[in-house]
Amino acid sequence: MQPLNERLRAHYQSLSPQERRVADFILDHYDDLISYNSAELARVSGVSKPTVSRLFKRLGYSGYKALRDELRALRQSGVPLADARGLADGDTLPARHYQQELANLNQCLAGLDARRLGEAAAALAGAGQVLIVGQRNAYPVALHLRQQLIQARGQVRLAPQPGQTLAEELVDLTPADVVLVVAFRRRPRLIAPLLKSLRQRKIPVVLLCEPQARALPELARWHFPVPLDSLSAFDSYAAAMSLASLLANAVLHEVLADGRRRIHEITDLYDDLDELEKPSP
Repeated sequence: MQPLNERLRAHYQSLSPQERRVADFILDHYDDLISYNSAELARVSGVSKPTVSRLFKRLGYSGYKALRDELRALRQSGVPLADARGLADGDTLPARHYQQELANLNQCLAGLDARRLGEAAAALAGAGQVLIVGQRNAYPVALHLRQQLIQARGQVRLAPQPGQTLAEELVDLTPADVVLVVAFRRRPRLIAPLLKSLRQRKIPVVLLCEPQARALPELARWHFPVPLDSLSAFDSYAAAMSLASLLANAVLHEVLADGRRRIHEITDLYDDLDELEKPSP
């Protein structure tokens, strides 16, 4: 099915002048269309509500609600559609952002199964090697996880490296290893085949992905859903970073004595190489 903007361009020449006014507004404000109801769309376009209804039926929608459902589905899939709704009296954008971030953190952490977290941390701590996979928007979280875990234990790799493929990174893995996959919506197509391949080879997987993911969790031994909801177009990864911190700390506590020794050795190397700025006295 064609998206709305393509349908509008295909039908534009056959639209009435009033319908074109609506079409022009939509094409100019496509990214925040999800925030308007049919009455608001009619008002800002300067046409009647029946004109809006006729336009969307002409385009093949049963009504404006069907269009908004389509846009919501796109937003849930990760398409960055903005919400341009105004603020309520006394409300501010930072306040709304704060409330949404709290909601994400609460959903992510309050419902977390402590036993499964402990199992995953123990597996990551005891694995022969840990391979972390994260691409597109998941890459910063994967990179941060690698940076934290490498402080606690050795043999932690990030894949694929820039410009490289995954197969070379996977070939030496065994069931004694663990793969940590960070895969958020609008993820590359290779994630599902990767998880299936790892399951067939009996290599344990820790998976971080959004709660709406349906087919992926069953392919992982440990799955932790991470809400990405935000006020507007771009997803929020605050909950993902918080979960990454929690998981890395749990791994450190699994190997606390060796982890502390490793951290001190790394700190000594920082000093030897003069890599980090010294704190002010």
